[in-house]
Amino acid sequence: MIDIQDVHKQFTAQSGGSLFKRRNSKDSKRVVHAVQGVSVKAANGRITGLLGANGAGKTTTLRMLAGLFPPDAGHISVDGIAVQDAPLKALSRMGILGDAHGLYPRLSARENIVYFGRLQGMSPDAANARAEELAKLLDMGSILDRRADGFSQGERMKTALARALVHDPANIVLDEPTNGLDVLATRALREALRWLRSPEGGAKCIVFSTHIMQEVEHLCDEVVVVSKGRSVAHGSVPQLLELAGESRFEDAFVKLAFPEEVAA
Repeated sequence: MIDIQDVHKQFTAQSGGSLFKRRNSKDSKRVVHAVQGVSVKAANGRITGLLGANGAGKTTTLRMLAGLFPPDAGHISVDGIAVQDAPLKALSRMGILGDAHGLYPRLSARENIVYFGRLQGMSPDAANARAEELAKLLDMGSILDRRADGFSQGERMKTALARALVHDPANIVLDEPTNGLDVLATRALREALRWLRSPEGGAKCIVFSTHIMQEVEHLCDEVVVVSKGRSVAHGSVPQLLELAGESRFEDAFVKLAFPEEVAA
């Protein structure tokens, strides 16, 4: 279970203009409020989606969940473990697929997976057995012993996902996982996530961010709509349709995320 409670995060960024002006101006820095109150409660055996436009604060929220930087306010826990208090313990309960897959190109898919298993404290034999198991789940048999250099986007995604799952985590976190994938790779990912959510797959808690309506409609049991750094609505797809008074999910999302534009 993943619990994100009213998190906030701001950054200081350099304003535009020439380098000389920025260095010599007291007003050259500005505060960016990336997240201003996002809450997510994701249960085991369910897929929870963070749905929002680009720049809504989804990735920043997931990076705080991964312990890359602390929230300025709010609280994040994984299976009851506070991320700020015990980041390594919390991380051991998660498998994280970030927006950049970052494979080692000189290693094979198997070697990438086993290496991360070893980092998680697994024995070589256990990590290799798990790589074989995940290769069957993700249909990676033909690439398992190929070097990652030259992999397609779909092959890179499958390898990165297997790497994130090697230690059989109870919680899976994915940031825009279908970016750049073709139809077949997207379908394969959906099928894998549905199986992992099922009792047979371990009833995992799955959280993923996306700006694609179809992903949410096809996959999510629960949806958190994020807009301008805030969570503005949550519920199942039918509940959000009812809340917005719409029959099409795209229309419901626009009404919930950008009410001022709808009113105009």
